[in-house]
Amino acid sequence: MDGTFHLTTLIVLGATGSIGRQTLEVAASLGLNIGGLAANRPGAAFGALATAYPDADLALAGGSDDERRDFTSRFGGRVAFGADAVADLAATPRVTVVNGIVGAAGLPASVAALEAGNRLALANKESLVAGGPVVRSAAERGGGELVPVDSEHSALWQSLVGEDRASIRRLILTASGGPFRGRSQADLESVTVAEALAHPTWDMGPRVTVDSATLMNKAFEVVEAHYLFDVGYDDIDVIVHPQSVVHSLVEYVDGSVKAQLGDPDMRVPIQYAITYPARAPAPVGPLDLTGSLTFEPPDHSVFPCLRLGFDAGRQGGSAPAVLNAADEVAVEAFLQERVGFTDIARIVEGALAGVPYRDLASIEDVLAVDAEARAAARQQIRGLS
Repeated sequence: MDGTFHLTTLIVLGATGSIGRQTLEVAASLGLNIGGLAANRPGAAFGALATAYPDADLALAGGSDDERRDFTSRFGGRVAFGADAVADLAATPRVTVVNGIVGAAGLPASVAALEAGNRLALANKESLVAGGPVVRSAAERGGGELVPVDSEHSALWQSLVGEDRASIRRLILTASGGPFRGRSQADLESVTVAEALAHPTWDMGPRVTVDSATLMNKAFEVVEAHYLFDVGYDDIDVIVHPQSVVHSLVEYVDGSVKAQLGDPDMRVPIQYAITYPARAPAPVGPLDLTGSLTFEPPDHSVFPCLRLGFDAGRQGGSAPAVLNAADEVAVEAFLQERVGFTDIARIVEGALAGVPYRDLASIEDVLAVDAEARAAARQQIRGLS
C-alpha cells in the first residue's frame, strides 16, 4: 500500500451506540460516504440517522411487528430486518465495515464482512473473544482485512507497523484501573451500580464500563490481542496506567519499547482503522505532555476477572466464549441489582468450570456455547438471589 488515504464507503454497524456515533463524526470530517447503517432495534435515534443519510441501506436486527411496519412505511425498500439483514449489509462488496455492535450478536456480521473481502474495523470485541478461531478462518477464506478499533489494540498495531513480528518480546496492554483502583476486596463487596458506572476517564456503555471496573474488559482485550497479533499469552502483560494517555506498548527483544500516546478520544483509533496506512487530520487537539504518567501492576486478588481471562485464553476453544457469555449475563444482573459487584467474577468462574470444553469451527458452535454459558450463569444467579 502506498500510504495514500483512498476514500471509502463505510458500513456502520451499531450506528446509534457510542462507537457508531463517533464513527459518523469521523466520516463527516473525512468526507466519506455512508453506504449502510445497522442497529439492534428501531427507535427515534436510528430514525434520525436514516433521515440524515438518505442514500444508506438500513438493517435492524430486532423490533416489534408494529415498529417494523412503521419503519417500512417511512423508509420503504431501504430497510431490512433480522440478524441476517445485518450480516448481509456487512457483506456489501468493496466497503469498510465498522462493527460497533455490542455482544456476541456482532459475530455473524464480522464473519460476513471478512468472507466478502472487506476491511473490518472491529470494535465488537466479542467477535474475537467468543469466536476467535472462526473469525480468523473467515479472514483466510475471504481475504478480508481485520483491523482493531479499541484504543489499546490500535496502540499495539501502530507500535508494530514496520517491525518484524519475530522481534516482539511482549505486548503490554494498559488499563486505567477503573473507579475502584486501590480498593480492597472488602470494599468491593458493597459498591453500587452508580459507583461502578463512574469511570474516571472513558465515556462508554454500561456493560463495558462495568467490565472496566472489574478488569474483565482488560481480560477480553488480552484474548483479542492474542488473535489479532498471533502472540502467546505468556508474552502478553497488563499494567495499570490511570492517566489513560499511554494506550499500550510493545517491548522488543533488544529492550526497546514503543508506545502510542494520545488523549482518551475514540475518534483517533476509529479514524486510523479507516484510513490506514495513511493518516489524516482528526478533530482532536494536541496532547498535553506536562504532568506525570504513572504505572502500577494490577491486583489479581482484588480483580480476579483478569486472571480468569488469561486462564480462559490459555485453555482456548470454547472457554473464551463461556467467559464472555457468562460475564454478559452477570453484568446485566448486577446492573439490575440482583447480584453484587464481586458476584460477577464468581458467576463467570462457575460457568467456566461447569460448561464442557469443545473446539469451535463455526458460528453455530459459538452460539451453542454462548447459550449454554448463559444458562449456566443464570442458574448461579438464581442461587444467589
